[in-house]
Amino acid sequence: MERRQFLQLSLGTALAMSLPKFGMAHPLPLDLPTTLQDNPLLHFDGLPNFGAVEISHITPAIDFLLKHNKDVVKRVCAQKSITWDNFYAPIEDAQNKLDRVWGVVAHLHSVKNSDALRAVYQDITKSTSDYESWFGMYRPLYEGFKKLAKSDEFKTYTQAQQKAINDALLDFKLSGVALTGDKAKRYTQVVARLSELSTQFSNNVLDADMGWELVIDDKAKLSGLSDIALQKAEQSAKSKDKTGYRFGLDVPSYLAITTYADDRELRKQMYEAYRTRASDKGQNAGKWDNTPIINELIDLRLELAQLLGYKNYAQYVLAKRMAKDTDEVLGFLKDLLAKTRPTAKKQMQDLQKYGRDIGVLGQDDKIEPWDFAYLSEKQKQALYNIDKEALRVYFPVDKVLNGMFEVTRRLFGVDVREKTGVSLPHPDTRFFELYQDGKHIASFYLDLFARENKRGGAWHSTAIGHFKKSTGDTQKPVSMLVCNFGGATSDKPALLLHSEVETLFHEFGHGLHHMLTQVDVLALSGTRVPRDAVEFPSQMLENWTWDKDVLALISAHYETGEPIPMDMVQKMQTAKNYLSATSIVRQLEYALFDFRLHVEHKQGDKKTLSRLRDDIRQNVSVLGEPDWVRMAHSFNHIFSGGYSAGYYSYLWSEVLASDAFTRFDKEGLLKRQTGQDFVNAILSQGGADEPMKLFEQFMGRKPQNDALLKARGIG
Repeated sequence: MERRQFLQLSLGTALAMSLPKFGMAHPLPLDLPTTLQDNPLLHFDGLPNFGAVEISHITPAIDFLLKHNKDVVKRVCAQKSITWDNFYAPIEDAQNKLDRVWGVVAHLHSVKNSDALRAVYQDITKSTSDYESWFGMYRPLYEGFKKLAKSDEFKTYTQAQQKAINDALLDFKLSGVALTGDKAKRYTQVVARLSELSTQFSNNVLDADMGWELVIDDKAKLSGLSDIALQKAEQSAKSKDKTGYRFGLDVPSYLAITTYADDRELRKQMYEAYRTRASDKGQNAGKWDNTPIINELIDLRLELAQLLGYKNYAQYVLAKRMAKDTDEVLGFLKDLLAKTRPTAKKQMQDLQKYGRDIGVLGQDDKIEPWDFAYLSEKQKQALYNIDKEALRVYFPVDKVLNGMFEVTRRLFGVDVREKTGVSLPHPDTRFFELYQDGKHIASFYLDLFARENKRGGAWHSTAIGHFKKSTGDTQKPVSMLVCNFGGATSDKPALLLHSEVETLFHEFGHGLHHMLTQVDVLALSGTRVPRDAVEFPSQMLENWTWDKDVLALISAHYETGEPIPMDMVQKMQTAKNYLSATSIVRQLEYALFDFRLHVEHKQGDKKTLSRLRDDIRQNVSVLGEPDWVRMAHSFNHIFSGGYSAGYYSYLWSEVLASDAFTRFDKEGLLKRQTGQDFVNAILSQGGADEPMKLFEQFMGRKPQNDALLKARGIG
């Protein structure tokens, strides 16, 4: 997941693409008052000083920068003659500083949440949202950009510079610059409220996660769980001064029970708790209920789109995506559904029969959602003689990291070195630097393990973006990579499932996209690409985790150091596409729910959620879910994570990734020249050109739409 840290996306999804973000810096100095000179958030010479940041620093720093940035904008707009250096660049520098500070604050809010930080964060989202609205609707600024686009100087600009200006003009339209009077006022109100709601949505999910636990004293009730899972659960109980085994709603706990617990009622209990989080159902029904928030969010998103002249919110979002209209997206998703659902239905029928054959299900029982992971793991073992928990011992986290960095060195010519003594956002975080030809080019923070007060999921976000300053110096990019794996136990290092290894490679793919950029205009550097193209590099990098030569680099038994046996590798590869059609259909459930929600919703309709939920259950899903399931209520991607009307991006990008990988598969997964070609065509280019053109540059042709199906062994 790519979590963009610029304001509008960190604030939620109020403005999926609103503010212009600008390129080369021509700074106007910060005139810090005495009271702010020691504020660590306002020092931009090096890395963020996370250790020195206190909650009391946040509001003064944000307030100062908002005023400073307004002053810069007004000053440059008052000039008679507009040039890149005297207009665009100073704004860029000011926006960059605000972006950096917000990145620190938003990151701490995600990985080190607290009541005090939450209260401050809620307050500053209002002021930053007001600033965003002012910025996007400030007519003199818009006129300045139009003047710059029409100037003789414009013809001398680089492609990236020209594109940044043209994109900015569209961004102004999407920011309501043409609105006046009551419409302009209402637009500002809507944007502010959307920011508040998206933050509250994610807070409710986090609170719901932390507000539920399951403590089991009888070890026999946990039959089927691995020793590692039991050790972690026992460790968790001790951390809360309890006896027995404690499980929460973190992903490692959820997967341990739903995949391995022999007790069917226990699996149902965990499934129900997880799938009713932050809703009107379940053990904590109504306590952190996101229902009213969702209803208000989709109403306001529709109103926002219509204020700007769009029929629906999805249409508004697509204004800056690869996909150009809603019919194209819906056609893509429905075509993929038609090609995969029959196979997925057959897979589910076979799984149900298997469950009956082995006695897990009665002869008249149908497979339930809480049976799926458990039965599929058993069937996978029976078919392929492979146990994913048994594989875990071969993936100690440090071995995986070192191997992943070796792949990076061979394929892209980049060395990764850990650096200590750096101020970190949390003690669990590590820090690394990237070197190319002996020169330091970028850095990243790595936060791998689940804990309390940390949001679930995995994501990449930006700490510092790449651009060239007017002094000639380059601001080196810095990434933040976050996962939620299970950590070490008292006698074992952190051991990863192979699926977690894939996740790590995925997020590192986002990181490389950000860190290897060569675009000097910040608006277009790194992962600042259309949302439906941003998952392309990250998804493609997952493929390396299945190759035998790469597996030899990233795996070794944590005790003996022995490589993963080749027969296990062969079994992994054979089983790779097990239930692949079912997996795609599951993604289609999410994608179609999200996109149709933002296409079909009518103002004030409180039944949109339930109607869509029923339709998806009947016509898309191959594993029916009970009426009490509330998937939407914890769907952070679309209600607080920047993927609203955009969850289709994962499947859309996977088509690109699957197709592009065929070139590596043909020429060699570790072939340096192919890797460099990918850097040159994709990773270094950011958003400086259209994604389709960049893809064609790498592949020499347009993408083949059946690439995903071929990669998944379907058809």
